[in-house]
Amino acid sequence: MYNLSMTDILKYEELKKNEDKFGIFYNRLVKTNEKFNLTAVTEKNEVAVKHFIDSLMGIEFIDVDKSVVDVGSGAGFPSLPMAIDRKDVKFTLVESNNKKCGFLNEIKEELQLENVDVLCARAEDIALKAEYRENFDYAVARAVAQTNTLLEYLLPFVKVGGKALLWKGESYGSELENSKNALNILGGEVKSVKKYSLGEYGERYIVVIEKIKSTPAKYPRGLGKERKCPL
Repeated sequence: MYNLSMTDILKYEELKKNEDKFGIFYNRLVKTNEKFNLTAVTEKNEVAVKHFIDSLMGIEFIDVDKSVVDVGSGAGFPSLPMAIDRKDVKFTLVESNNKKCGFLNEIKEELQLENVDVLCARAEDIALKAEYRENFDYAVARAVAQTNTLLEYLLPFVKVGGKALLWKGESYGSELENSKNALNILGGEVKSVKKYSLGEYGERYIVVIEKIKSTPAKYPRGLGKERKCPL
């Protein structure tokens, strides 16, 4: 269906075995994108590789029957492709844009994803609430912000002993170098970095951060300070 030529990508099997659901996802994505911007990538092969397969690369880090919060979900990446493949995992998608939240809820209903919840809210607000703070096994984000900013959004959601997964490009090394202070303050430690290839679309990285101590109560700071004055 997707005319994929990248047989060297192992996660193609996850895409192939749920081909009908990914087909519905693709069609809804393109149709909605005509009304408002969800993604600059709309060609079938590119969506399959850059969005679906790239998202599925995080599956190996998520254990059975765990909980995941996706911060800045946008069009649902990386969590929705993983939710299609992993019914045992509970995904909470956090997105502040009302139109994007509407899209996420439509996809959830259309694909009957009972393991998905959508929260239309700002991550820096709900991370301060008791029912969400340090309540997730994993926090994930893809194409949201620089690493030092992103850590302040993610780590307050993660249990001590849990992990944050960051989808990154070639700049991941310099971003991590600039994030030492943020890691120290927020209670994170770099566990590993997974490098993989998307063939003609280049190389990508998933940075795994382990939560080794509780995040101080004043973080995230809110009011845009995470981006304006990163730790």
